[in-house]
Amino acid sequence: MQTVLFLFPQLNLSAPKEEPYRIIKQENQEGKRETKNRLKDKRNRLSLLLQKAESREIFIPFPNKPEKANTSLDEPVKWGESLDKLLAHKSGLALFRAFLQSEFSEENIEFWMACEDYKRHKSPAKLASKAMKIYSDFIETDAPKEVNIDFHTKEVTKKNILCPTLSCFDLAQRKVHVLMEKDSYPRFLKSQLYKDLIKQSQVENNGHRRRSQSFTSAGLLQTQAEFTVWL
Repeated sequence: MQTVLFLFPQLNLSAPKEEPYRIIKQENQEGKRETKNRLKDKRNRLSLLLQKAESREIFIPFPNKPEKANTSLDEPVKWGESLDKLLAHKSGLALFRAFLQSEFSEENIEFWMACEDYKRHKSPAKLASKAMKIYSDFIETDAPKEVNIDFHTKEVTKKNILCPTLSCFDLAQRKVHVLMEKDSYPRFLKSQLYKDLIKQSQVENNGHRRRSQSFTSAGLLQTQAEFTVWL
């Protein structure tokens, strides 16, 4: 009986079996390099923000009421004492907002600012539409900038806006303030951005003041816009 031997030249049995592993390993290395480049780009952008924050005159794009604020050399140190001191200062608020934008988590500070602006309204006729706008933007389920508050707070706020008063968002605003105080504010204080700003203030306090630069609201908005393109 004869043995028939079939040959399949298209099958390369001598090809290295680890080839798929090499491809995956190469893809992983490329992914790591891309991540490293993104982190480097983020550090460069934070450095750019720091350079702009060195200015001592900043216009804050606060809703309906932009105001000029002068930053003393000691102010950044005070911002580390409490979240309230940070938010009370126009320059601190602007820097904190830009930091949150860099983390894609600016909805809390924007809601807080919207509530502060809402409480300035003195016309009862405008309260209803303004309250509904804030509720639809930040409170209701699947809102475009939905803040992370509990169901009870949402329900209380929903009932409050049926007969809107200047205090109808107070509960929700307090809850969001607590969230920022426990979460994003400590990260801000630990960020290289804030550390570098403190270091810069200390240098200037020691007599090495640098020539101040002009920093307008347009410049701040441009800086904040740069954070939104981080991908």
